[in-house]
Amino acid sequence: MGVRRSRCAAALLVALAALAGCGGDDAGETSAPSVTAQVGRQEVPVRPTQYCLAGEGQRYPSSPPVLEVPMDTPITLRVPEAVASDGWSVQVFDDELQELIGEVDVDPDTPVFDGINSSDIAPDAFYLVVVQRADPEACDGLSGAWPVGFIRSGAGGAAPPTATSTPPG
Repeated sequence: MGVRRSRCAAALLVALAALAGCGGDDAGETSAPSVTAQVGRQEVPVRPTQYCLAGEGQRYPSSPPVLEVPMDTPITLRVPEAVASDGWSVQVFDDELQELIGEVDVDPDTPVFDGINSSDIAPDAFYLVVVQRADPEACDGLSGAWPVGFIRSGAGGAAPPTATSTPPG
């Protein structure tokens, strides 16, 4: 097992541009925070692909980590105070970030979400995207977004998440 990197950061940025919203009061921040994804002993930092920093929408050319996960394994996502204070959601996408499969809202001031299991999602390869709640007045609707890919081990040769297609719409 290990971390694999998608080579499709540009397509990922386009796909995530469709995610609405922007974080709260970002005054005084000097860099975008990371979130953490954990599955068993694997724990990886997840860099944002976009973020509202000091009132300015920023996009980042980061490639999301991709983790191999066993069946029926809890997935834990941790966000920093700046994200937790606004509230956030976890969006579930297919392996190309084209189809939104579902979304779970996380209450404000909640820094840890562990309500997803690797067997909860139908495709064997999928993305979870942490999305910071919006402040409609800031960053022209740009939201903080942190994608992380997952491939269920033993999934019969499932392809890794790719994010290669242009999003619909």
